[in-house]
Amino acid sequence: MKHPSNRAFFAYWDEKRDGERAPDRRVIEPNAVRQLLGDIFVLSYDPKRGYPFRVAGTRVCALLDRDLKGENFSALFAAASRDDITDMLGIVSEELLVSVAGLTATERNGSLAHFELLLLPFSHRAHTPISLTGLLAPMQHSRQPVTDFTLTSWRYLNHPPQRFVPRALKKLAIARGFMVYEGLR
Repeated sequence: MKHPSNRAFFAYWDEKRDGERAPDRRVIEPNAVRQLLGDIFVLSYDPKRGYPFRVAGTRVCALLDRDLKGENFSALFAAASRDDITDMLGIVSEELLVSVAGLTATERNGSLAHFELLLLPFSHRAHTPISLTGLLAPMQHSRQPVTDFTLTSWRYLNHPPQRFVPRALKKLAIARGFMVYEGLR
């Protein structure tokens, strides 16, 4: 990750996951990432609707010159990148992988603006909608609204190491109430 905002949000997310593959969305406290809230968004897991925005920060809305709640995230991308971003969102949501992408967008005056996109999963809970969060960080300050995001690069971060119970404790948990002695018949 190149952008300091993405590194800070990832570090907070990583701390909150506490060794699991992803944190529960209830443990994310907006006050803890107050300075980043303008660039953060939350998407619903709804591939048929293009992953609609549940919440979008003020800087993200200003960057796109409109309120994004309920709007299709995939529709923000140019046609050539739309399938790739939809696949990426599915992998982040379903496989609980973190993704970092480089983006370009076109400003109103025709110049290109560069961004770094961070996508982070939330753990799945029964009877609750699946969602994911992200941060859209401009690599330089853009004074004009942008359109037609294009993916220029992306990568997935490996699953974090899982916590395992030490082997001796597993044997005791399995042997609860039943004991096997070797060598006796």
